[in-house]
Amino acid sequence: IPLLCRALAMSKRPLLLFASPWTAPAWMRSNGDVRGKGTLKGKAGDKYHKTWANYFIKFLDEYAKHNVTFWAVTAQNEPLAGLFTPPQAPTIAFTAAQQRDFIAEDLGPALVRSPHRTRLLMLDDQRIHLPHWAKVVLGNATAARYVAGLAVHWYLDAIVPPGCSLEATHKLFPDHFLLYTEACTGFFMF
Repeated sequence: IPLLCRALAMSKRPLLLFASPWTAPAWMRSNGDVRGKGTLKGKAGDKYHKTWANYFIKFLDEYAKHNVTFWAVTAQNEPLAGLFTPPQAPTIAFTAAQQRDFIAEDLGPALVRSPHRTRLLMLDDQRIHLPHWAKVVLGNATAARYVAGLAVHWYLDAIVPPGCSLEATHKLFPDHFLLYTEACTGFFMF
């Protein structure tokens, strides 16, 4: 928070911050641990999903106390990595249908009820999952009204051309923006 406050004070223009969660607390996860393969317990609309959605609001509340606001949050960082991740990685697995239901029943309504004007981004994973993921989530009118855009990562871009992923998705859902949210060099050892 002190570093963000310094950056905000130094910037000549507003900074648009976004946050993306890795994992829920262990007691909310199917494997009882913050690490490894696991999902949120239960299903959308239940106490676990509502509590997890409220964690987002508490996060935004606490930062707001320090005059740090977030332009956007993602529903989950790398939701499919939770199925394939090394055993020590802290992540929650979501399918597109599970993320859709979580957004429609829990996270979207929680954000709308909150005092925050924070936008919601979906996917936040490899673009190889497009346009399928968008069709599942944004094809649902309830979920779509809560989602501002799609967050994508670049690590597997060489596998699928942009026309088959980004362009196809944009043509299907032109009112939702596409934003690269994660990239790094040195990802592939070769």
